[in-house]
Amino acid sequence: MSRARETLSRHRVSTFVAVTFALTWAYEFGMVYPLAAGQDISSGASVEVMLAIGAAMFFPSIGVALTRLLTGEGFRDCCIKPRPLRKSFPWFAVVWLMMPTLVAAGAAVYYLLFPSDFDPSCAGMATLLMQQAAAAGVPVQLPDGVTIAQLAVAQIALGVVAGPVLNFLPALGEEWGWRGYLALKLIGRMGFVKAMLVSGVIWGLWHAPITALGHNYGVGYPGFPFAGIAAMTVACVAWGTLLSFVTLKTGSCMAAAFAHGSLNALVAAPAFFSVTGGNPFVGPASTGIVGGIAFLIAVVVVLAVMGKRRFPL
Repeated sequence: MSRARETLSRHRVSTFVAVTFALTWAYEFGMVYPLAAGQDISSGASVEVMLAIGAAMFFPSIGVALTRLLTGEGFRDCCIKPRPLRKSFPWFAVVWLMMPTLVAAGAAVYYLLFPSDFDPSCAGMATLLMQQAAAAGVPVQLPDGVTIAQLAVAQIALGVVAGPVLNFLPALGEEWGWRGYLALKLIGRMGFVKAMLVSGVIWGLWHAPITALGHNYGVGYPGFPFAGIAAMTVACVAWGTLLSFVTLKTGSCMAAAFAHGSLNALVAAPAFFSVTGGNPFVGPASTGIVGGIAFLIAVVVVLAVMGKRRFPL
């Protein structure tokens, strides 16, 4: 082994983080930012911009592949093939229902605390939909006899049933990197609790350029964009803990990819029923402290169960 490769092999985590951040941020600042100039992606952006943002999800997997090649690690034990079905299948079933349940529970808490913001007719969603359609240049016309509330319910149902599959590939693009590589390496070194904090912070900061464009938290709020980046980082610590947990239980980052795909499909769905559209830092979307309260409770339970446990990874 060459001296350079030997050095890299001793620093696989830092190599992966450096490669993934460099590739992703170069792509986002060099391609996504010029495409998104003058657009607020939180209220609607062109199809080209949204596709460009989605493509960034594949860079963590590219980072894993390059790290394994550069360090001579190879591609054994890639954390993709799950354990035998009798052990892993029940956890895949849990994964399918976990995100919808936590999103719905957080939304219920929010609307119980702020009942005046609940609108079952989804008039607020109708306004947002029109804004997003105008930004994307796509005309919106509902079928005869279909209300915006019925459309919202149908979209949520589709997200619950098909979201994990429809979003699986881009979610796997992230999860092979963050859970299938980074989290597992860190757990083996420092135990579960510390690894979740470190890997979650890294994952949250990786989102920083897109968060600054308005992803999840919008633009122009007090403390922009640093408050949004901080909130996204806290959310990533919480989400990453649950995603790492199911990865360990199944032996495969595919479980995390299904859960991640489900979360992406549903994270903003509770805001469909908000009069005001909600506040991304509060709720009803799961990015907020109240809307995400069920995730925080689930994380506390997982951390209590896992403790400082280490794994031979």
